[in-house]
Amino acid sequence: MPENDPWEYTLYIPNDPRAVTVSRRTLRLILTMHGLIRLVDTAELLAAELVSNAVRHKKGPAALRVRWVAGVLRIGAWDADPRPPEPPGEFGVMEEGGRGLAMVQACADLWGWQPLARGGNRGKFVWCELGAA
Repeated sequence: MPENDPWEYTLYIPNDPRAVTVSRRTLRLILTMHGLIRLVDTAELLAAELVSNAVRHKKGPAALRVRWVAGVLRIGAWDADPRPPEPPGEFGVMEEGGRGLAMVQACADLWGWQPLARGGNRGKFVWCELGAA
């Protein structure tokens, strides 16, 4: 499949600490199969932080969504908690909260979050983007 064709995958995950490893390995396989191996290491790190926040700090199911459109990889994690994520702390500061999003902010080209209410499901979607360049 040519690198320019858009695609999207969603992995629904239970509230389970093993979900982070499953998500990382699934993302690695997706990117490798689409010829985007150069993005794998950074994408895995970002996905691990997003999924970790979704399953470690929340109760209920979560999902990882990976989308490629126009040379931009968007990685996002949905969880059932509608509250905003903790604001990013300083990267490298040893505080309990906010370090993961500080890493996302430092490594991604762009990141954000949005509340979701779709099909009776409430929650939020925290996402980040990596450009192909």
